[in-house]
Amino acid sequence: MGKVRTRPSRLLREQHHVFGYASLVSDYAGEGVLARLRGYRRFFGVATDNTVAIPGYKMYLRRSDGVRPAVFVAFIDIDPDPHTAVNGLARAVDPAQLEALDSRERNYDRVDVSGEIDGVDGRVWTYRGSDEGRDRLRRGRAEGRAVVSRDYIEKVRAGYSQLGETEQRAFAESSDLDDLPVWDLERLNLPADAPAPREVAV
Repeated sequence: MGKVRTRPSRLLREQHHVFGYASLVSDYAGEGVLARLRGYRRFFGVATDNTVAIPGYKMYLRRSDGVRPAVFVAFIDIDPDPHTAVNGLARAVDPAQLEALDSRERNYDRVDVSGEIDGVDGRVWTYRGSDEGRDRLRRGRAEGRAVVSRDYIEKVRAGYSQLGETEQRAFAESSDLDDLPVWDLERLNLPADAPAPREVAV
């Protein structure tokens, strides 16, 4: 599995797919095909620093009071595990879709998993935690400020529930996701020229 930095438009001369193993499963419902990534396991591996407002990205507010908490919001990642296969959905993508995903998945690197995937032929990409994204979560854990958004984990679980009991069971067997507190957060998508909303609660 290796990182790629080539522009998507130069890569997609053949059909390419992206393998989703967390929230992308909900996004791909009805469009993707079932697939297995051999030799990996899910865990909370990356985070965004909610104290930093990035125009064109996202931040989180507490639903209880509308304040932006000074936390690191964690997301699911994958790490090698020779005894496990991660289940998910693979979806065909065009150059524009791949470029949009690269922008969306800021905590991750896009990697080629074509030789490690069952269920789909051709070039297959997935997203694995970047060094920076993983460093942020390590800092959040060390400071006791790493949390998970309830909406996010519920979206992930809902995606797998749509796939049936077999895929739900496979998800549970290939995941370790019980080690962080879950907070009731509202996601706020920031326009490219947006100022930071409200003050950060320390």
